[in-house]
Amino acid sequence: MKRKRYIPLILLCLFVYLPGFSAQNEKERHTKPRPIEIADILSWKYLGSTALSPDGHWFAYGISSRTGHREFVIRKIKKAKEYRFPINVSGIAFSGDTKWVAFTIRPSRMEEERLRKQKKNIYYKAGLVNLATGRKVEFDKVKRFSFSGERATWLVLHKYPPETQEKNKDKSKGSTLILYELATSKELSIGNVSEFAFDKTGRWLVWIIDTWDQIGNGIQLRNMETGEIVSLESDKAFYSKLSWTEKGDGLIALKAIDDKNYEDKICSIVGFKGFSIRYPQKITYQPSEDRNFPEGMTISPNRNPEWTDDLGGFLFGIQPVKKKKDKGEEGGKEEKASDKSKAASIQEMLEEQPDLVLWHWLEKRLQSQQQVEEKKDKDFNYLCVYWAGEKKFIRLADEALKEVIPAPNERWAIGLDNREYKYMSTLNGRVFYDFYIVDMRTGSRRLALKKNEQFPRPRWYHSLSPDGTHFLYYQDGHFFTCEMESGKKYNITEDIPTSFINTEINYNVVNPPIQPFGWVKDGKSVLLYDNWDVWNVPFRGGKGVNLTVNGKKEAIRYRKRFQLDPDERGIDISDSAYFEAYGEWTKKSGIARIDSGKPGAKIFFWDDALYSRLLKAKKSDTYLYRRETFDDFDIYITDSSFRNGNRMTNITAQQKEFLWSSGSILIDYTSTKGDKLQAALFLPASYQKGKSYPTVVHIYEKRSSWFNRYLAPGIGAVSKSFYTSQGYAVLMPDIENRVNDPVTSAVWCVLPAIEAAIATGVVDREKIGIHGHSMGGWETAFLITQTDIFKAAAAGAPLTDIISMYGSIYGRTGGCNGALFENSQGRIDSNYCEDLEPFVRNSPVLHAQRVKTPLLILHNDKDGAVDWNQGVEYFNILRRLQKPVVMLQYKGEGHSLRKFANQLDYCIRMKEFFDHHLKGKSAPRWLEEGIPYLEREERFRERVKKLLESSIQ
Repeated sequence: MKRKRYIPLILLCLFVYLPGFSAQNEKERHTKPRPIEIADILSWKYLGSTALSPDGHWFAYGISSRTGHREFVIRKIKKAKEYRFPINVSGIAFSGDTKWVAFTIRPSRMEEERLRKQKKNIYYKAGLVNLATGRKVEFDKVKRFSFSGERATWLVLHKYPPETQEKNKDKSKGSTLILYELATSKELSIGNVSEFAFDKTGRWLVWIIDTWDQIGNGIQLRNMETGEIVSLESDKAFYSKLSWTEKGDGLIALKAIDDKNYEDKICSIVGFKGFSIRYPQKITYQPSEDRNFPEGMTISPNRNPEWTDDLGGFLFGIQPVKKKKDKGEEGGKEEKASDKSKAASIQEMLEEQPDLVLWHWLEKRLQSQQQVEEKKDKDFNYLCVYWAGEKKFIRLADEALKEVIPAPNERWAIGLDNREYKYMSTLNGRVFYDFYIVDMRTGSRRLALKKNEQFPRPRWYHSLSPDGTHFLYYQDGHFFTCEMESGKKYNITEDIPTSFINTEINYNVVNPPIQPFGWVKDGKSVLLYDNWDVWNVPFRGGKGVNLTVNGKKEAIRYRKRFQLDPDERGIDISDSAYFEAYGEWTKKSGIARIDSGKPGAKIFFWDDALYSRLLKAKKSDTYLYRRETFDDFDIYITDSSFRNGNRMTNITAQQKEFLWSSGSILIDYTSTKGDKLQAALFLPASYQKGKSYPTVVHIYEKRSSWFNRYLAPGIGAVSKSFYTSQGYAVLMPDIENRVNDPVTSAVWCVLPAIEAAIATGVVDREKIGIHGHSMGGWETAFLITQTDIFKAAAAGAPLTDIISMYGSIYGRTGGCNGALFENSQGRIDSNYCEDLEPFVRNSPVLHAQRVKTPLLILHNDKDGAVDWNQGVEYFNILRRLQKPVVMLQYKGEGHSLRKFANQLDYCIRMKEFFDHHLKGKSAPRWLEEGIPYLEREERFRERVKKLLESSIQ
């Protein structure tokens, strides 16, 4: 099946008179849409932060560009009223009564990059707009702001500390807190505040005082109705981790003091409840007064303490505390002067430590992984609970059971122990845990599951019921629940007439699960997904209900649930639940609604577009959704009928002066191995039927789902919008990767896709290039060893020698890459000592003699995913074989480019590379002869000068 969509060219008539141009020439220049150039990408305007007011009457959004365009728009939805300000914003927040909107004002991206380069502090501002009048107020150097809860009669602004104080953060973190009364514009300043928080209603504001000398340190509470300030706690101590409970009925914080016996601070907990009265009840837990508290430990400053749901106790972590050495221990017997001198000399010699890292084969984690996880290990702490009524401390986690997760209502917890399996998991990537049920009242624990597998993709872990009585787990192709009180287990999917095994995950894993949507709010059922339909399954098994009904029948995937309540505990299906509906073979999309848990989903819109976001106003029947196609992207507002959406943004209006893709074709094709696949073919701008065009193939596993994605022109790699504007077609095919043939699969899938694309008449067989990054880079590097159809290829961060890759380090985690192959994207089921052939078959470097395609490699020296030696190795063997190859190394960069100058440079060079090989343009000097290291800076300056000149012309 082939489906074509075309858009007409829209002319933009502008008359601008500039010296050196005739009026007629200038008229022609600006009445015809033109190709997008690099300068246009840099000035392209992007939609930034967005926000919908609680009553649904106002919508606010930011627009910005790389070159400094800044605009903040606040629009009234049902009336022609809006405010616009030339500022760059983020963190937009409406007040609870929708009379005000506050936001963070940031420098432009270029300004931030300049300040970072100069190693200067970046300071943000806060802004406030009165929605009735449009009056804007700005506050300098504000790092955080907050409205006063649901009441929103105040705006509180926390200032940055002075720069001199930044160097002494360990002594004081306090800075000025401003209380701004919205009705009167009056300000009240409070000094030396390190943290602040409103309760949910906004009646109470609490803050921590933190001074240099600790005098006056403590926790203070202000009644925002009366203005009365009460000192809840004061001591010569450091306070931190201040937070309210979700309901706003409890307050908690850590208290830390210096102790002459220990290098670390010693922590305790202070909590408060009963805020309906003038002075709330104070409850403390001081470990030094508890004989049951483990010796040599302290409450951890690296975990936020919490009240239990019933305000009956505290949850917190503990960790070892380092004891100070006694000076006497270092001395010993009285020594003679000569002996002291000799000892001092020896000590001086020994003070320089050897730079040794000892790797031992029996360690459960590689030394490299331990280095990556150093901070995590230092900050690690063990979960504990203190029941205030009984004055009972219970240690829930210890060395035998390090990870413990409390269930809601804190009656039970689950503990996970992987000590027995950790060694092998670092080798083959398979992760197993023993599950324990922990009684939070006694600390007793009992084994619930032995060797339960946790799958890497999708990331499947335990799931606790909202009432805290059960947990959900997956085993041997089925989902189960475990009742924590009795330990009884229920197979909840054995009677469901579908499978929840993810047969579409083609990694080397056995029967991986499909990620569930989660527990229903009442805890009596679970919403599961079979890759098509949504099932409501009772928590103790039985007859499940297919809520969407037609997914599998009509090839519609209800693949994503829109969470409208950010504070939900469980999915509420008593009213309405919303899902993204996606047509697997049509690429149509819509928003599906299930009402009151009854079978049958109502789909709204269902057209050639992608609906990827849905939000609801907190206090009204107003919904915000995002709709995008290959040539359009904007935000709409509607009500629960989902009719007559009101377009709130028009970010794509800027496209009118540029050439844009003339349409897209959805191509059906079959792989060499018989897999039914699709490819998205984007037509070049000004496409003429019957004419064929140079084409860039962009690959990374399955990409046909991008058919209706809006991709703004961007820098870095192949930008679909940029290349189609420049007269290229862009093809994005699906690849069905197979175990033991992770990249030979690309040959079976990509080449048939290209033949199908050529058959449309759009693609010029003699002018095809290919680009891929990471997995796509590996596939690209391999494809050119198997076919000569490509006239140019660009491979970003490619794997090239998977024999050497298997035993190397995955820099981001410090683990061994063997796990990447045996249980993840590498898709090989063994190691090369046991089965060498798949490694040989899928290593581009071992087939380099067949390469005829000019290759551009991107590989950076700090790549934390694919060791950059993979790129170096491929470059060197191709060079040895006298093959045309160029490698770009951006010093200090990782797997992807972060620095703007590097992104821009890569974008330009790749475009020059493809223009030369696919369009016959003259080769740039760097591509013909390279750049000598000593001439780099001079060459770069010349290049920038020429680019600026061509941009001006």
